[in-house]
Amino acid sequence: MTDHDVAVVGGGPAGASTAVFLARSGLDTVVYDRGRSSIGRCAHLENYLGFPAGIDVETFYALAHDHIETAGGTLVDDMVESVERIDGDGDGGDDDNDGDRDDSNCDRAGDEANGFRVTPQEGDPITATRVVAAARYDGEFLRGLDDEDAMFETHDHDGETHRHFARDYADDEGATPVEGLYVASPSPETDAQAIAAAGRGAMVARRVLADVRIADGWWPEAAEGVDWVRREAELTSEWAERERWVEWFDEHHAEHAPVDVDSERFRRVREAYLDEGRSPYLPDDEIEARAASGHRTLAGHLDPEAVVDAHDAADLLDAIDDGTIRAYLDGRDHDGAAIATSTDASAETGE
Repeated sequence: MTDHDVAVVGGGPAGASTAVFLARSGLDTVVYDRGRSSIGRCAHLENYLGFPAGIDVETFYALAHDHIETAGGTLVDDMVESVERIDGDGDGGDDDNDGDRDDSNCDRAGDEANGFRVTPQEGDPITATRVVAAARYDGEFLRGLDDEDAMFETHDHDGETHRHFARDYADDEGATPVEGLYVASPSPETDAQAIAAAGRGAMVARRVLADVRIADGWWPEAAEGVDWVRREAELTSEWAERERWVEWFDEHHAEHAPVDVDSERFRRVREAYLDEGRSPYLPDDEIEARAASGHRTLAGHLDPEAVVDAHDAADLLDAIDDGTIRAYLDGRDHDGAAIATSTDASAETGE
């Protein structure tokens, strides 16, 4: 047993995106970040989709970290000093081959059961079943895992020898030769732009999630997940019935599944797949509630002056209920407590 399912090292666009997808999927995810993401060198983020006039890096960073916590992840303000393997004899798979798990998963599940020890510079060490590296500039914390001397490259520069993390050490989905270790950053194709780095993080998260399921007895074709929500109104006709989903799963997976379709493992995976596939369908009132919550959360990161400038004064006043306006004019907040005004402040300073 480990403290967390996944530890993400780095809270920039790649690491934050990875963490959001993993936490939303129910994995206990912890993110270590000391605010040294390479995006801090950007003067103003102007090409991230959804911000037509751009967004300052500080607000973007705050939104990304708020998203991690809203999704259920844990943020730790600390820098990771080292990541090491935990020694142990993990036991995965099913030795008597009764169909609950096939032998192809035994070695992988056994390796993952050991996990990693993550040691930060200031806080106490924690353990995690999997680790995602998402720190573009510094891979030193991974040196303890470099048994094959393949994780770092040597370069000569101005007569000095430097070792850097090999940017092509991980595959296209972030998996590495070290079982349970993934790399969202550095990545040669995605490090230059924040939006590409965020996309890389989401891709790596999907690979991690698939591997988690495979270790739990799923097979690759069934383990691929999609994180989205849809309208309940789309569940019409035959697709409103669970039995139709069962038929669809059997049609697409029974023939090529690595286990007997009558085995407990096949039924367990099918039930989990259907539960996940049917749960994202939302009724109209829940869609409206989530939209309102999304707007409020975004507005909470904006300067009040910017909100006022962006809207007509009449619209802002119309959005505030009359009771709140009357209470403010009476010098009270909505709970009845006295509030300080600019006039009060001027009186206190003598201005």
